[in-house]
Amino acid sequence: MRRFGTPSRRENRPAPQARLRFLGFFLCLPLLAVMLRLGYLQILEHGTYAALASDQHDLEAKLLPERGKIYVRDEVDNKLYPLATNRDSWLIYAVPRNMKDPVAVAHDLAPLVGKPDVDLVTMLTRDPNDPYEVVLKNATTVVMQAVKEKSFEGLGFLKVSARLYPEKGVSGQLIGFVGPGDAPNSQIGKYGIEGAFNELLAGKPGSIVAEKDASGRRLTIGESHIQAAVNGSDVVLTIDRTIQFEACSQIKEAVERHQADDGSIVVMDPNTGAIMAMCSFPDFDPTEYGKVKDIGDLNNPVVFTAYEPGSIFKSFTMAAGIHAEKIGPKTTYIDTGSEEIDDFTIRNSDGKAHGLQTMTQAIDESLNTATIFVQRLLGKDSFRNYVDAFGFGKRTEIELSPEGKGNVSSLVKKGSIWAATASYGQGVTATPIQLVAGYAALANGGKLMRPYIVDEIIHPDGTRERTKPQVVSTPVDPRTSRLISGMLVSAVENGHGKRAGVPGYWVAGKTGTAQVARGDGLGYQKDVTIGSFVGFAPASDPRFIMLIKINHPKDVQWAESSAAPLFGTMAKFLLTYLKVPPERNIAEPPPVVVPVSTSTNTGAES
Repeated sequence: MRRFGTPSRRENRPAPQARLRFLGFFLCLPLLAVMLRLGYLQILEHGTYAALASDQHDLEAKLLPERGKIYVRDEVDNKLYPLATNRDSWLIYAVPRNMKDPVAVAHDLAPLVGKPDVDLVTMLTRDPNDPYEVVLKNATTVVMQAVKEKSFEGLGFLKVSARLYPEKGVSGQLIGFVGPGDAPNSQIGKYGIEGAFNELLAGKPGSIVAEKDASGRRLTIGESHIQAAVNGSDVVLTIDRTIQFEACSQIKEAVERHQADDGSIVVMDPNTGAIMAMCSFPDFDPTEYGKVKDIGDLNNPVVFTAYEPGSIFKSFTMAAGIHAEKIGPKTTYIDTGSEEIDDFTIRNSDGKAHGLQTMTQAIDESLNTATIFVQRLLGKDSFRNYVDAFGFGKRTEIELSPEGKGNVSSLVKKGSIWAATASYGQGVTATPIQLVAGYAALANGGKLMRPYIVDEIIHPDGTRERTKPQVVSTPVDPRTSRLISGMLVSAVENGHGKRAGVPGYWVAGKTGTAQVARGDGLGYQKDVTIGSFVGFAPASDPRFIMLIKINHPKDVQWAESSAAPLFGTMAKFLLTYLKVPPERNIAEPPPVVVPVSTSTNTGAES
């Protein structure tokens, strides 16, 4: 008999409904987890899985960065114009083993891709089991669509990005090119700006992180994530588009007119070091770099090729003498026409003895004996120090590679002959970019500026990185700069540089006709010269400094007939383009160079 108020064992059990609810809760947990996971994948990771589910090209768009562009500006409208940009390109390929009638395909395909049908027939029929043949690289979208519309069997299309260089003939050696990298299907910038800034221009490729099963297959609901590519940065050059086009056109015409081997021109702002134009001829087309027969032609001669500059080097010797207070523009010496040094005889280029000459007259006539005279007053060690201060024998660190550094090692050799010949630019070598930077120091008050060719870098996030002008050294002072500038004005007005002058302006500059050393190192080649002219204008407040180099002209021997006339033509264009008002009447005589009170070992009046 059950006692009142005591629960039975049956009454302690949970109700059937509670047990069902409890069981249902545990059964729903896995379903809830799946639903949460699906929600995460569909909402938060929608972009990742949409790309994974899309075709190859959509996925590549997220994984492959877009290469940055290379721009120049134009002074006229201050707009950016691309020297290097990108375009869609297509690789058209064939799978011959999937073709029932490859001969018919070849005949119909040939006119669309611009190839002889006999070549395509050979390609598509030589191996019936052939799985892959490239029909056409870098096909345009128009060509691809025309082929695709025909629905040829066994043809495929792969979209790729190709480099486009829209400005023809404005220095492939400056721009460089994009070619195959070491990794399969990779592209890399080589030479010029493309090579020097490849890492910035290329950007960073993306990646896919995905969970896989034991067989290496990606799990559908496993953890997957796409790290999107970072596009490359854009590079804006200091080059002015209009000046560059004119410079390239003029140097090409000059090289062809004088039947020269090659020629170069570089224009720089002497106050900042910014390069306004840089061009050489012959050049190469970056879109057809494969046609270059000599790999050396890919190098930029302005920054890579060192040569014995000849008489344009005399300006540095004279400036060193003025700065050291050994000479002044009116210091005199007796020119006997030749000098005997270490069993060598050095003569003036004209073979004449000019008698009593001032330093200004010696620059006018480009007398070798005058710079030997100045170098002796300086002494070998002091002269070498000035050469070093002007940046010779070391790279300028302009943002182009490869860059040569020239060779002034002869100045440490024993004997007096080496410093003597170096004083007038023989026996030492320099690159055009070193020479134009050195002349900028003569023009701007004595500051050796680091040449630079990149104005700014525009990063993918919109931030901009500007290049700041940099003073490398101060080889001379403002007084020396003013005096040597006056002497160089006289060289244009009264000396061998007359054809470099521009009516209405004071132009300062110097010719240089250098002999070319023989390959065996024994002397110089006969009747083979390099003509150079370096100068700046207006002389009192220079807006540009420019170097012209004509290599081995066949119709003329002296720089006054090759490089100087081209300088005059380009200088007139630049002064007009930069809107520099005339500073004198055409008939006005050259400025008087103020004498400097110095003493010399000759006792001549200075």
